[in-house]
Amino acid sequence: MLQVCKVALAWMLLGYSVFARAFSAGQRHSKKQILASLAKPVSSTRLHSTMAEAVENSTTFMKEYPTEMTEDERYLFDLNGYLIVRGVLTPEEVEEANRVIDNHAHEMVERSDGALRNAMEGTKFYGDGPGRMDLGQVLEWGEESRVFKSILAHPRLVPLFHGVLGKGYRMDHLPMVLAQNKGSEGFSLHGGTIDCVSGEYNPFLAYHCLHGTVRTALLGCNVILADHNPGDGGFCIVPGSHKSNFKMPKGMVDGEAYEDYIVQPATKAGDVILFFEGTVHGAKSWTSDRQRRTCLYRFSPATNVYGRSYFGHEGGGWPTKMYEGLTPAQRAVLEPPYANRLDRPNIVDDGSVEMTTRSGRKKQHDKDVFGTKYF
Repeated sequence: MLQVCKVALAWMLLGYSVFARAFSAGQRHSKKQILASLAKPVSSTRLHSTMAEAVENSTTFMKEYPTEMTEDERYLFDLNGYLIVRGVLTPEEVEEANRVIDNHAHEMVERSDGALRNAMEGTKFYGDGPGRMDLGQVLEWGEESRVFKSILAHPRLVPLFHGVLGKGYRMDHLPMVLAQNKGSEGFSLHGGTIDCVSGEYNPFLAYHCLHGTVRTALLGCNVILADHNPGDGGFCIVPGSHKSNFKMPKGMVDGEAYEDYIVQPATKAGDVILFFEGTVHGAKSWTSDRQRRTCLYRFSPATNVYGRSYFGHEGGGWPTKMYEGLTPAQRAVLEPPYANRLDRPNIVDDGSVEMTTRSGRKKQHDKDVFGTKYF
């Protein structure tokens, strides 16, 4: 009887703690939600999010995210050269992002000139309509950039970034929104660890897997902001081509040959496609009546660099407006390329930032020798 009482008391205390957490956050849990939380097993996931998760009753709760890339994710990444991450953005965040894009739609620049077209005229990828439209400066719109900035250090994506880029990963290109109306051109296949056109080795896009560690020199991050149903067109990829050792057969880069090997993943708004730039990819002509919208980012390891905007801004660094309202984790992703051991801010499991550094004595030695803090 005493043992039964102890168990009952333990359940009462546990139930009270759940209620306390809910009401301290100003939330109202239904009985069903609370019982579900009690039944939930303890895991190694972190309870942290830079963005609120929306649920059916529009109440927000903390969302659980893994702290590292899973073995399944690593396998699929290594097998295919890309990974679809479902539901990274909530429907409310997708709606907010699209509303902001609508506000700036007049700033879109169409690739109307022949020199700017991304596909060869007369091929399947070219389409029969207008050119693709590009919209930049998505991180420079103040409060309107909130959703776009969240991608830099989104807790669902950080473990994946760490898994294929390593700690201290950095944004390499200026992100931009890609928009296609019906009939709009796609983009001929390009990229590859071995360039799909020339057959030459691409060290700046290269993929490697050594002793269980996956690394890519450049990672594409395609945030889906409109549904891409089968046959709609848009982003396409050749699975496994990051490991290819030869250039593509004639006609394949334009979608005119071996089309069965070119995959257009079906995705929903809020999904994210992560892909190695060493995996041959492109875009098919858009066939849907609704406008295609994605936001494309590219990230690289701490010491790698492809783009040059990080130092091309007057006075150095990225455009000044980009830094407004950033969290420490988001700001860390905007660091220029240099090694982790040289006082680089790294994002840790709980979403905070820690500085990786050398000993003070070594720093003093460099200052004595070179007159600066770093060699």
